[in-house]
Amino acid sequence: MKKLLVCEDEDAIREFEVLTLRRAGYEVVDTACGEDAIEAFNKAPNDFSVVLLDIMMPGIDGLTVCKKIREKNSRVGIIMLSAKTQEMDKVNGLMLGADDYVTKPFSPSELAARVDAICRRISVGSEAQSDVLTSGPFVLNMDGHTFTKNGKLIDLTQVEFQLMELFMRNAETAMERKQILVRIWGESYTGDDKIVDVNIRRLRMKIEDEPSSPAHLQTVWGFGYKWMP
Repeated sequence: MKKLLVCEDEDAIREFEVLTLRRAGYEVVDTACGEDAIEAFNKAPNDFSVVLLDIMMPGIDGLTVCKKIREKNSRVGIIMLSAKTQEMDKVNGLMLGADDYVTKPFSPSELAARVDAICRRISVGSEAQSDVLTSGPFVLNMDGHTFTKNGKLIDLTQVEFQLMELFMRNAETAMERKQILVRIWGESYTGDDKIVDVNIRRLRMKIEDEPSSPAHLQTVWGFGYKWMP
């Protein structure tokens, strides 16, 4: 049974989330504030498959918790929970390492589906074929789940790692944004395709010498992206 961490300061919403996820077959640890979420995660940073974080909380907010958790574990799935008015916070959450965001109010089926999708993606990543992909100065090691540039290790989240595998296996091929979304987030993903752009932006900041003028992860204007060795 996969283990989830939920952090939500509103009791009624937290109880709804916990009930929904337990009915979906997950073990759930719930916390009511950012401080408690960090403490719970630090006790067992490798035990959780997915963390759900409300963005707006008193004390340590969800964005700060996201950053601290991502510093501890690059592979755990992180979903930000936000109100419709918090558009910039959604982007900030993704830039800090979140994998997805769900806008309130949401249905039980939507919440469970988003968590299921991330758990499947993590499982696929952990069962990846034995392989080493090389492209220019970059090496992606599927067995060791490592990514290096000129021999220097670059820490990638699960989503970033899978994006790099997709691009390196399809080098010099223009890939449509929708195609990338389906390949990484799945056909049943119901969120905004902006999540692709934000993750590309985050990847460029990690791998490009000049992120504002990328040499490798290039934009195909009006279409999508392509990888150049």
